[in-house]
Amino acid sequence: MMQYLKTLLFTAFIACSTIATFAQAGKPNIILIVADDLGYGDLGCYGQQKIHTPHLDGMARQGMRFTRFYAGTSVCAPSRASLLTGLHTGHTSVRGNREMQPEGQFPLAANTPTIAELLKQAGYVTAAFGKWGLGFPGSPATPVKKGFDMFFGYNCQAQAHNYLPDHVWDNDNRVELPGNMHADSVYASDLIHRKTLSFLRQQGSQPFFLFLPYTLPHAALSVPHDSVYNSYVKKFNEQAVPINKAAHYKEDEYPHAAFAAMVTRLDAYVGEIMQAVKNAGLADNTLILFTSDNGPHKEGGADPDFFASSGGLRGIKRDLYEGGIRVPMLAVWNGKIKPNTVNKEPLAAWDLLPAFCELAGQPAPQGIDGISMLPQLTGAVPQLKHEYLYWEFHEGGGRQAVLWGKWKAVKLNVSKMDNPVIELYNLDADPAEQHNVAAQHPEIVSRLNSIIQQAHVYDKEWPLLKTEK
Repeated sequence: MMQYLKTLLFTAFIACSTIATFAQAGKPNIILIVADDLGYGDLGCYGQQKIHTPHLDGMARQGMRFTRFYAGTSVCAPSRASLLTGLHTGHTSVRGNREMQPEGQFPLAANTPTIAELLKQAGYVTAAFGKWGLGFPGSPATPVKKGFDMFFGYNCQAQAHNYLPDHVWDNDNRVELPGNMHADSVYASDLIHRKTLSFLRQQGSQPFFLFLPYTLPHAALSVPHDSVYNSYVKKFNEQAVPINKAAHYKEDEYPHAAFAAMVTRLDAYVGEIMQAVKNAGLADNTLILFTSDNGPHKEGGADPDFFASSGGLRGIKRDLYEGGIRVPMLAVWNGKIKPNTVNKEPLAAWDLLPAFCELAGQPAPQGIDGISMLPQLTGAVPQLKHEYLYWEFHEGGGRQAVLWGKWKAVKLNVSKMDNPVIELYNLDADPAEQHNVAAQHPEIVSRLNSIIQQAHVYDKEWPLLKTEK
């Protein structure tokens, strides 16, 4: 612990110097692209064999590919809350997917600053295009009330299950799409992406933060039946399946082709963003990152087993095993990030906020859980390591997990049982979490259980443990 504190003080000193350095050098633009339910193994650069992702694979060659990057948790809203606030899910004000009527989700706390609010204070233009899900229309936590100068897309993540919606939101204004109720349909992902490209064409000398929480490839499996889709139908020699028109998620008669086409479409978006940045002459002063909000889904006909979407890891979306929370992360920054590098350091979504604050010359808030990952990107100074990483999940009986060095503990049914059994895995020897070694290491189990108890802070809005009911 003493060595940890010494390292913390040293890193704090270095961070202050780094803030001053970036402030003097000019603040870089930041583009953060967050896919929706994209698995660790869904990209070619992470081993995918069936889906074509040339632009994201190119990002990996041009920059850095992370092999131990973790999402905030294993479902949408709390994962994004963790990313935007620098807090893990034991501390965030949004810890689950809670629907509000007539549309939207439970809002972020008004007094918890987001990345956008902090960067806006540092002089950044801030924009978000995609899916919000962190505050219903009219709440204190719509995007424009949480630091974004402009927003276009879905306010509600349940509405985002439909790629042909009857409306989207432009800031706090509802935009009707009446054609989607008839034959003249507008594929919302394309519409949102066009807003992104328009934004990039209009940027001048003021630094910007562009947050792109795109909905692909979240269910429903819905994509234009274009040449890419048709090529996958042929490639997979897929046989049509019956469509249930009453299903919650719109179904496609060729679900494998639809999912693959959605991922390839997302890849094409990334390629167009990279080209737009280059065309605007901004590549040397723009950090571009790509990640996902959680592991792969198995909804609306999606088939993570067919695509090996978890990349050989155990679990999918809603699991706190590695497949539910370990996600792709790619980073490109000309002249700052060395090409074709692989980063194996365990890092988490809550590490982005302090890194972006460093880049902007803006002090990060006190009491956050994130540690700036900027040293990992640039290699400029030693990286302070987390003592532990923690996750919790408020569905399926309640789940908790902690990573401490090579050890990973998982607790299930914490909302139903007083003393649930702790599973223990040695990720160095068993990254797929196939062998529970808790019985052989009772002292490690005890230590990790203490960390779990420390990391989870009770919130009356989000009771998790049985004792909190």
